[in-house]
Amino acid sequence: MIKFTNVSKIFPDGTKAVNDISFDVEEGEFFVIIGPSGCGKTTTMKMINRLIDSSKGSIHIQNKNILEMNIKKLRWNIGYVLQQIALFPHMSIKENIAIVPELKKWSNKDIHKRVDELLNMVGLDPDTYRDRKPSELSGGQQQRIGVIRALAGNPDIILMDEPFSALDPISRDQLQKDIQSLQKEIKKTIVFVTHDIDEALALGSRICVMKDGEVVQIDTPEKLLKKPANDFVREFLGERQDPWADEVSELLPASSPESNHETHEGPYVAYTASIREALERLKESNADSIPVYDEKDYKGQIGYKDITLYLEQSNTSVKGGDSA
Repeated sequence: MIKFTNVSKIFPDGTKAVNDISFDVEEGEFFVIIGPSGCGKTTTMKMINRLIDSSKGSIHIQNKNILEMNIKKLRWNIGYVLQQIALFPHMSIKENIAIVPELKKWSNKDIHKRVDELLNMVGLDPDTYRDRKPSELSGGQQQRIGVIRALAGNPDIILMDEPFSALDPISRDQLQKDIQSLQKEIKKTIVFVTHDIDEALALGSRICVMKDGEVVQIDTPEKLLKKPANDFVREFLGERQDPWADEVSELLPASSPESNHETHEGPYVAYTASIREALERLKESNADSIPVYDEKDYKGQIGYKDITLYLEQSNTSVKGGDSA
């Protein structure tokens, strides 16, 4: 879908923001780019929709060199979500969402249908929210509008530049869950920039770690944690043990709760499964939580919040040391 070949970006003052990087992003992939400030991750993303043009090398989308494509058509087929959200304050929610469909000359009927469809997709009632102004929405609701506005023109690619970093932890966790559910439905190619390693590990099908304008490692979350390419990646991960490999049993009390769950019909997770496996089962279930069984014994329920809290506590424990 997206192919970088020996791409560099050198600014007029001589700063080399990106240095000879090459990688592919597969169709339908959730590709996360992460690294410290100044590593070139945002510059790399902005070269995809030509907000910044590369100095050397080539970028292809569906086997077409983007420098040879009509820039308006290129951008119409790439949704873009920013940290700042950038909703137009004087326009209604419907008008904000409809910007690209209107540029594409969609009919009013199709635009209205698409707006309502997208609002429903993120749990916002169209009759309630369609005509509101952005200032009448919470920060989390505004960011949902930012996400679905990027989807409005039905693009093949979505770029997301630290979209949740300005939100409070509860809103951020909920939006991470929302984007996971949304991706299963829309199956778009997503390139997501973040500085939060836990966010990257939770969302990414593959993660690209950058440093000093170069790609250091591209791998699945599991491989990144188990086999970091060098000391930098290891340190960036926090020198922590892999909490994703911990068993689900770590999240639940040892004693079995009272329950009517006599059989595990439908989605469930094994008591000895890894946290990563539990997250995958949650994604597959489309539920907020799923039951846990030790063979036939019901052990309780786990959900996204349980996993997120456990990962945060694991990370804090390693950073702060054992206080016991």
